[in-house]
Amino acid sequence: MTLFKKGVAECVGTMTLVLFGCGVAIATNASTVATSLAFGLSIVAMAYSIGNVSGCHVNPAVSLAMLINKKISFKEFCVYVAGQLVGATLACLLLMLAFGKNCGFGANVVQGTLATYTDSHAVELVIALVSEIVLTFVFVYAICGVTSKKEYSGFAGLVIGGTLTLVHLLGLFLTGTSVNPARSLIPALFALCSGTAAISQVWVFIVGPLVGAVLAALLFRFLEGRKQQSEE
Repeated sequence: MTLFKKGVAECVGTMTLVLFGCGVAIATNASTVATSLAFGLSIVAMAYSIGNVSGCHVNPAVSLAMLINKKISFKEFCVYVAGQLVGATLACLLLMLAFGKNCGFGANVVQGTLATYTDSHAVELVIALVSEIVLTFVFVYAICGVTSKKEYSGFAGLVIGGTLTLVHLLGLFLTGTSVNPARSLIPALFALCSGTAAISQVWVFIVGPLVGAVLAALLFRFLEGRKQQSEE
C-alpha cells in the first residue's frame, strides 16, 4: 500500500471522526450519550473502512504510540499526522458550512468545565491535563492490545470504538474529551471566529494526549516483553 494512499485514508478517517463527533456535539449541545456514541461509532465505521489501508489511526497520539512500538516508520508517522490535520481541517470547513462560523466547532475548552470541583483556573488546567493523560492512556493501551494479534482483527474496530465511547462518557464532564491532538487543534483554530478561549488552552489537549500515548506504548512494550520472556 503506497504511503500516499495511507495519508489519504487517514485524512478521510479523521474528517469523518471530527465531522460527526464535533457535529453531533454542536447539534445536541454536547449531549453526553449522543456525543460519546458519535465519536465511538465514527471510529467503528472507519476501522472497517480504512483499517486495511492505514490501520485507521485518525489520531496523532495513536500514530505516536505505533511509532514507539515500531508498527510504523518515522516517515509514515509524518504522513499520517499530515493527513489527520488535513482531514480535521476539511471537517471544520464542512461544520462551518452546516452550522455557521460561530458554531464553536466542538472545540475543547477547559475554563468552566471543572467549575463544580474548583474555583481556581490553574487547578482546572492541572486536572484537565491529568484527565487527558489518563483518558488517552486507557484509549491507546486498548488499541495497542487489540491490534497486537491478528486473531483480534475481526472485532478490533468494535473494541476501539467502544473504548473511545467509554472515555467520552467520563471525559465530557471534565475536559469535553480530546484524546486526539488533531481533533482539538484544528477546531480551536476555527473557533477563533467564535471568540472562545480554546486556542489559549489547546496545549492541554496536545500535551495530555501525547503524554498519555507515550506512557501507554511504553507500558505495553514492557508488559509484552515480560510476557514473551515468561513464555520462553
